[in-house]
Amino acid sequence: MKTIWRRVVLFTAIFALWLMITSPPSTQETIFGAVVALALALLPLPGAQIWGEFSLIPKRVAYSLAYVTYFIWAVIKSNLDVAYRVLAPSLPINPGIVTVKTSLKSRMGRLALANSITLTPGTITVDIKNDELVIHWINVSDRDVEKATSAIVTGFEKYLEVIFG
Repeated sequence: MKTIWRRVVLFTAIFALWLMITSPPSTQETIFGAVVALALALLPLPGAQIWGEFSLIPKRVAYSLAYVTYFIWAVIKSNLDVAYRVLAPSLPINPGIVTVKTSLKSRMGRLALANSITLTPGTITVDIKNDELVIHWINVSDRDVEKATSAIVTGFEKYLEVIFG
């Protein structure tokens, strides 16, 4: 039953995305989008074990919305920081590799954290080893694991822990 539900949700998400992309859709585009969405939803789910860690509990949905808001704000701040560093060459740029720790236990949570860090300008996740993430940071202010974790990871983690458990 869970597999059928996942496929229905996957079909709905893909088809909704298709409709948004082709807005306003013609009849042919709508039929084609439905067929492609159905074909993709019926493919074997290689990430089923990972996605099994996510469920649509109201609290998790609320935290997901809050996370998206926090993530957008983090991206805006980082974009401004990087742009300011480019436009003001007197600002220090101290690139380097730091290791941070995460308290997230689920693989999906760690994956979401790594992608969030990478999508935030000025940081790129280089590697994940158990509870440690190796990050390339545009301006390393401190190589201490706790301080780097606080600066990079903590804001994302408080939402992802609730979302992914």
